[in-house]
Amino acid sequence: MNTTLSNEELAERIAILRRFRTLLEQQRSKFQQYLQVLEQQEQKISIQDADAIIAHSELEAQIVEGIGSLQKVIVPMQELCQNTNAASFNPKDAVPISHLQTDLAKLQSQVLAQNQRNRALLKNHISQLKTQMVTIKNPYRTARSVYAEHEPVGTLVSCNA
Repeated sequence: MNTTLSNEELAERIAILRRFRTLLEQQRSKFQQYLQVLEQQEQKISIQDADAIIAHSELEAQIVEGIGSLQKVIVPMQELCQNTNAASFNPKDAVPISHLQTDLAKLQSQVLAQNQRNRALLKNHISQLKTQMVTIKNPYRTARSVYAEHEPVGTLVSCNA
């Protein structure tokens, strides 16, 4: 491998690394937002605030969509970094990227754990609601409809032209 790099190659590798780092930082901030939303959602589930749970679910969906779109850009950028060996030429620029990637992995595991806690809380809440619905006595269950009290007047219709 050629040990000397032209200024253009060096500038290209630096640009790749900077863009990759920026994307990883954006994804880290999205995961932090997602974790905060999940933690707030856990509190709302605990106090059984249905409107807030719905709002948090919609916000959660938007954040997940943002994470997905960032991931679509990060994967090719990471491959580009590996293919051009951009991280190998300047170790001081490569170190923050590895830290960002470990932070992202840690945040992802925290998000997954929080998501599982929220799901368990929601399942418990739903099962409680189902048992409440079963115990509710409907006073109109055996009553007949107001419209059913009358006898049908006609059963045939003549269609002669």
